Amino acid sequence: MKLGIGLYRSLLNDSNFRFARQVGATHIVAQLVDYVQGGDSPSLTRNYLGGWGVTRNEGKLWAYEELAALRKQVESQGLTLAAIENFDPAHWYDILLDGPKKAQQMEGLKSTIRNIGRAGIPVMGYYFSLAGVWGWTSAPTGRGQAMSVEFKQDAIDVNRPIPNGMVWNMTYDTEAPEGAVAPVSREEMWERLRYFLNELLPVAEENGVRLAAHPDDPPVAELRGTARLFYQPSEYERLMEVSSSAANCLEFCMGTLQEMQGGDVYDLLDRYSANGRIGYIHFRNVIGKVPHYREAFVDEGDIDMVRALRILKKNNYQGVLIPDHTPEMACSAPWHAGMAFALGYMKGAMQAIAD
Repeated sequence: MKLGIGLYRSLLNDSNFRFARQVGATHIVAQLVDYVQGGDSPSLTRNYLGGWGVTRNEGKLWAYEELAALRKQVESQGLTLAAIENFDPAHWYDILLDGPKKAQQMEGLKSTIRNIGRAGIPVMGYYFSLAGVWGWTSAPTGRGQAMSVEFKQDAIDVNRPIPNGMVWNMTYDTEAPEGAVAPVSREEMWERLRYFLNELLPVAEENGVRLAAHPDDPPVAELRGTARLFYQPSEYERLMEVSSSAANCLEFCMGTLQEMQGGDVYDLLDRYSANGRIGYIHFRNVIGKVPHYREAFVDEGDIDMVRALRILKKNNYQGVLIPDHTPEMACSAPWHAGMAFALGYMKGAMQAIAD
C-alpha cells in the first residue's frame, strides 16, 4: 500500500508537494480541471448547488509536454505521480450528452490517453455522470463543529434540471440557449458508457494506462432529471461486465460506497483488491447513508478503516490510497490541517498493521 494525496490544479506547486512529503505521502493524484476555488487552499464553502464554475478549455487538450513537466516537478520533490483524476468537462461534454461533437471529442480523449501513457502516468480516473457531484451543502456539522459536506435529499430539489451549457456541474458554454438538458434514462446512460469504454479502452491498453471509474456521489438513482450509473454496489460492479480488460478498473471510493443503500464495503474491497481491479482508493469516512449522510473525520465514521487496511494487506494491494477530501479544521490553514490529520491517521494505521 502506498500513501498519497490528491491535489487540485491550483495546489500543484512545490509548496504543497513538500507538504505531502512532510505528512508522509509518497504519491500524488493530480486533478487538472480548473474548479471554481483558487489560491493555495480550497474551501468547503464553495457552492455545490450553484456549480463548480466555468471551464474555458475546449480544444485545449493536455499536451505531453505539460504532463511530462508535471511528472518531473512531482519527482523533483521525491514523490511519484500516480494518476490524473477527472477529464475536463470541456473535453468530453458531448460524449456524456451524446451530442454532435461526440466523435471529435473522443479523438481528443484518445490523444490525451496517449499523452498520459507517454508521460509514464499509469492511471486516469474518471466520473461518467451528467449531474456530477451536486446536492451537497457545507456547514460546521463535523466533530467539534468542523466544516464538512452533507447531503440531505429532502432539503433540495433533486429534479432541478441541468441548464443547457452545463455538464458534470460545470459550465462549458456561457452562451448556450435557454433551456435544460433533456431527461436521460439509465439504459441510455449505459449505452453512452459502453461507447466511451469500447472506444477508449483499446487505446488505454496500448499505452499502459488504466481507466478507473468513480461511483456516483450522491448515490441516488436519478439526479436533475438524469439517471445515475453507479448509485448502488451492484450497478458499480456491473461496470466490470462491460469489459474484462485489465485497463477497466475501479476508482474505489470507500465513502461513496458506504453512503449507498445495500452492499458491503468490506466485501467489495476484498473482492476487487484481490483480483487487481482497483486503480486507486479514496480512503475516506462518512456517517449515514442516502438520503442523509455527512462526511466525517477518518477515525470517527461508519467504516472501520483499520479493518479495511487489513483486507488490503491480506490481498497484497500495492496501489495508492488518498484521503480525497476531509472535514476542515479550525485554524488558518483548514484544508491542510484536515489533510494532515487524515494522512497522519492513515500512516500510523498502515504502520500498525505492517507486522
